[in-house]
Parts: sequence; C-alpha cells; structure tokens
Amino acid sequence: MNRFLLAVALLAPVPAIAAAPGGVPELPPYQVRTAQPAGDRLQPGRDPKAVFEHSCGYCHFPGGMGTNLLTKQMMMMKRPPSDGILSNRRDLSADYVKAVVRNGKGAMPAQTRVDLTDAELNAVAAYLAQKGKK
Repeated sequence: MNRFLLAVALLAPVPAIAAAPGGVPELPPYQVRTAQPAGDRLQPGRDPKAVFEHSCGYCHFPGGMGTNLLTKQMMMMKRPPSDGILSNRRDLSADYVKAVVRNGKGAMPAQTRVDLTDAELNAVAAYLAQKGKK
C-alpha cells in the first residue's frame, strides 16, 4: 500500500512555478554575458573594458562566483568588500593578472588561448593594472 501511495505521489502533476507578474524575470548581471566586442580577437586594439566585461564579467561582475569568493578574501584581510570586484582593485599588476588567468588560482580555472587570446589577455591585464595608477 505504501508503495502504491508513493507511486501516486511521484506521478501526480506538479503545479508550474508562477512567473513574475510581468513575465519571465530578468537574469542577474552575472548570469548574462555581454556581447563580444567588435574586431579581430587575435589583434590588439579592441576595447579592453568591453573585452573584460565579455570574457571575465560572468564571474567577476557583482554577484558572480569570482566576486563572491574574492570579497570574502578581501574582508578576511580587513580590506573593503568593494575590493572583491576586480575592476575596483588598485593593487593588480598586468603580470599578476596574466599569470592568474593562464594558470588559474583557487576556484578559478586556467583560461586557455581559446577562452581568451593573448591580445585579449594583454588588453584586460593592462586595463586592470592601469586602474591602480589612478
């Protein structure tokens, strides 16, 4: 009898989850990948901020996994939580950014030259490093 009731319960229709009153809710920014910036991925000269947003923003925008983990680390080091957002950091060198991107660190996997070309990585590394000079 118990097996019969369990089978009926499992086969019973599950009510659909209601959508937001205006339809499907928008995804948070860290779940939306920005458009690929225009230009040749293998050549320098593309907008470094746009390359960062497209290639790194998925994890490193506010709310992303990378930002959440970095924010915890920053707070443990008695630094402001805003330093968990890479584009807010003032202590990154281009060489450090390149090393972390190519080799990975902690939960961040290494990014191949297919994920981020050398030209793109150079642009992103320079973009993040120049933030420290302002």
